Formats: sequence, structure tokens, C-alpha cells
Amino acid sequence: MKTAFLITAPTSGSGKTTVARGLMALAAAKGMKVQPFKCGPDYIDTKFHEAATGRPSINLDTFMATPEHVRELFLHYGSDADICVVEGMMGMFDGYDRERGSSYEIARVLDIPVVLVVDAKSAAYSTAALLSGFIRFREDVWIAGVIFNKVGSDRHATMLRQVCDDLGIACFGCLPKSAALEQGSRYLGLDYSEMPETSELTRLLEAHVDWKGLSKLIVQPAWTVSPCSPDESSTQPGLTVLAARTAESFSFFYHETLSKLPDIRYFNPETDQPDFSGIGLLYLPGGYPEKHLEALVQNDACRKAIKDYAEQGGRIVAECGGMMYLCKRIVTDEGDYPMCGVLPYTITARKADRRLSLGYRRFVLDGKEYRGHEFHYTQFEGSVPQSVVQVYNAHGEPVETPVFRYKNVLASYTHLYDWFT
Repeated sequence: MKTAFLITAPTSGSGKTTVARGLMALAAAKGMKVQPFKCGPDYIDTKFHEAATGRPSINLDTFMATPEHVRELFLHYGSDADICVVEGMMGMFDGYDRERGSSYEIARVLDIPVVLVVDAKSAAYSTAALLSGFIRFREDVWIAGVIFNKVGSDRHATMLRQVCDDLGIACFGCLPKSAALEQGSRYLGLDYSEMPETSELTRLLEAHVDWKGLSKLIVQPAWTVSPCSPDESSTQPGLTVLAARTAESFSFFYHETLSKLPDIRYFNPETDQPDFSGIGLLYLPGGYPEKHLEALVQNDACRKAIKDYAEQGGRIVAECGGMMYLCKRIVTDEGDYPMCGVLPYTITARKADRRLSLGYRRFVLDGKEYRGHEFHYTQFEGSVPQSVVQVYNAHGEPVETPVFRYKNVLASYTHLYDWFT
């Protein structure tokens, strides 16, 4: 048995990411082994988790994976932890199809308690109606309590605690308005270019959150899973993989994907010239290459080596930013930047051309089903290139997202999950 709970909220913007990160950091500061998890396909929040705990944050997603796989991950990565903290996504019941794929569904699959982070600004006893609805809407999960955010005064906190008393749930804390509870953002989500200092955040949580109460949320799942470890599922143990990895340009990946790569070596496309001797696969994950174009262009030797590797039949998997890097060029408001030239397309990152492309994606190629998530503002210049397969969203509707197959290159805007076999 160990402490475990899921942090979620009625809506996005309530402060759940900051609170979750702060609780992780607070537990780590108390000397606890903290295993972070993230509901859904997000690959940015997980970086905040890792910075706070020193352990990789694991995505739990019931569109990209089965409930059984989600349970495997939870047990495997949390096996040696003192506490497991799961950060939800969006509002508690917001999924890709009503509540399917939501934080609620993850809590139900794992059978762990839920702690709601509620923005209490400009509200007091009216939150009773809100919380009553959340408690009773789906009674197969346990909402253990609430952390109120943006509380204006001691009097305000007293009124909010009365709500919890009347509803019979715990008030785990009333957080005052504070700059430490705000997190900046940039055009693809939270800004992780510089990880925020957590000392003031943990001080606030230490002072205003009932840590002892949270520590009593002990779980012992009634379900069981097969004893096979997720890390032992590689079917090509002799394969050596070279993977691009940087602070920003190539940094969006799912930890579970990396865990399945049997022999992985990293390089920085901004500064290194890769050696492809003995390499069986080149992995180019997503990120912000458009933010570091000058460095990528200056490393002409790396771009040429990757081009040559592709032309000689080298196997490449490239996702979103990695796919952009393989294209002919990327144009911005500042200029025109040549990339690897493996794919004959131009990507525009001009402000006037930016358009959000967002959602789950699914396609079948060579008899294998791929699932993943798409999230970007850059676009193809001109018309969207032809895809080798039809791509569908979570509702089974066709979408324009192209998948490219050139020699042994597989590339797309989609961040793929569990693609390695």
C-alpha cells in the first residue's frame, strides 16, 4: 500500500498543473520517492514533473493505450515510490468522446482517489453546487477532497471550508493568490525553457495544504496485471538506436517509447555530427526546431549526414519537429532556413500562417495500427502534401494530417505512442 491520488480540476486554468508540480516538489523535499504521472498525451507538463521529482513522468492515456497497459505502467513505475501523484488534463470529465480518455476515466481505471483543484476567485458557498455535481455525476470514483486556489482572505477560506463540511469531503487546503502559483505560457503551452523555482511554491503549499491528510490517501488496487514489465517488451534487442535530444528542439517524446528502445544513444543536432556506424534506427522526436533554426543550419555536417543516411536506406522515425527537420526548409518571419532535404516540403512558421492543429490521430500502415497525438501551429507551405495512408481522429473521422514514407523513413506531424516493434 502507498499514497496515491489524482489531481484534477473542474476546468483548465484552475491551477492543477502548478499545484501538482508543487506537491511533487514538496514530497521530494520531505525525502520521499515521488513517482509522477500525467493523464493524456501531454509531453510538456511531464518535464515539470521530472524537474520536481528527479524521476521521469509517465503518460497514462486510454486512447493511445489499453486500460491494462495503463495499469501496468502505474504499477511498474510506482513500485518503488513512496507516493504516486497523477496530474489530470483539462477538466475532470473532459475526454476525446465525452468522458472517454478523461482524468475521470484514469481515476476509475486505476481506482485511486481524486483531489479537485478549484479556482475559488469571486465565489464562496456557490462552490457547494459545483462540487455537489462533481461528486454525484459519476459515483464510481472517489473525490476525496478539494484544494481551493486563489482564496482572497481568511474569511473566504472559512466559508469554503464550510462547503466541504456540508458536503462531507475533505478540504485539503486554501491557497492564497500568489505569483508563485502562476505559470507563464508560450505558443505551444507552458514555457519550460527555464524551469521555475519551486522554493516559494513549496513554502506556500507547506503552509496552506493539509499534507498529513493527503498522506492518508492510501491505495491498494483490487486489480492485478500480468507480471511482464513494460520495459521488457522489446522485440529487437540487438538494435542500436540513435536519437536526437536537445533542451527544446527535439524534446517531445513519451518516456515509454524510449524505454522500449533496446540500445539508445543520444546526439544533439545543433552541435554534434552523428556517427551512423552500427546504427539500425534514427529517431527524431518533436520539439521546437523553429526556435533554434540558426544553430540547426550552422551544423551543416549533421544535416548532410542525416540526408545521406536516409538516401542509403537508413531507417528513420520522425515526429512533428523531427519531421520538420527532415523537410527541405523552414520559413519564418525572420528568414528562410535550409533543413535536411530528405522530404521535399517547406514548413512555414510565419505568424500569419500559424494555425492550431490538435487532436488524437490513428492510422494503419503495413498492417500495424499507430496511435498518437498532434499538436502544432506550423503548417506546410501551400497545399497539404499527399499522405501514404488516411489518418483519422479519435472519432474515426478522416483528417488532413499526412504520413510520409520515403525509402525507410516514416514521418508525420503525429507524436506516436508505442511505435517500436
